[in-house]
Amino acid sequence: MSLIRPQARAALWRWREVLAGTGAGILGLWWVLGGTGIVQALGWVLIAVAVALGLAGVQRARFRTGAGGPGVVVIDEGLIAYLGPQTGGAVALSEMTALMLDANGTRRWLLSQPGQPDLAIPLDAEGADALFDAFATLPGLRSGQVVAAMRRPAPGQHLLWERAGREAKRPRLH
Repeated sequence: MSLIRPQARAALWRWREVLAGTGAGILGLWWVLGGTGIVQALGWVLIAVAVALGLAGVQRARFRTGAGGPGVVVIDEGLIAYLGPQTGGAVALSEMTALMLDANGTRRWLLSQPGQPDLAIPLDAEGADALFDAFATLPGLRSGQVVAAMRRPAPGQHLLWERAGREAKRPRLH
C-alpha cells in the first residue's frame, strides 16, 4: 500500500524533471550563498544545469498527456512502432516524410512514409511520451511548435513537419 494517491503520484511523475531541476537549483543556491572558492563556483554551475533541466522538464511535462489509451508505442534504433488493438505499424525516422496532428475525434499523431499508409498513434497510447525525443531528431522541427499544436483545440489535421526537398502530399493548414 502506498502513502501517495495514484493521481498525486502521476502528477509528480509527470513533472519529475522540473522537480529535479528545482532541487538541484536549491542545492546550487545553498552552495553559492554558503560556500567559498570551488564550492561556490560549482554552485553556479549547478544552478545553470538546474535551469536547463527545469526548462526541458517543462516542455516534456506539457508533451505528456498521460497513458491508458489504446496500444503501445515502442521506439528502437530510429524505428517508431505502434502496436494497437486494431491497427499498427512501424515508421523509420530516417524515411519519415511528414508529421501531422489529427485533432478530428480521437487526437493522434499521423506519421507519413513513402509507399506506406500513414501510421496513426493516439496521443495517450502507452509509451507515447517517448515520441518527444524521437520527434526532436527530425531536422527543422521545433519542439515548442509540437507542444503548442497539442494544446490547440482546433479540429482538423495540422501539418507540423515535412522533410525538406519532398513535395507536399497535403496542403498546409497554418
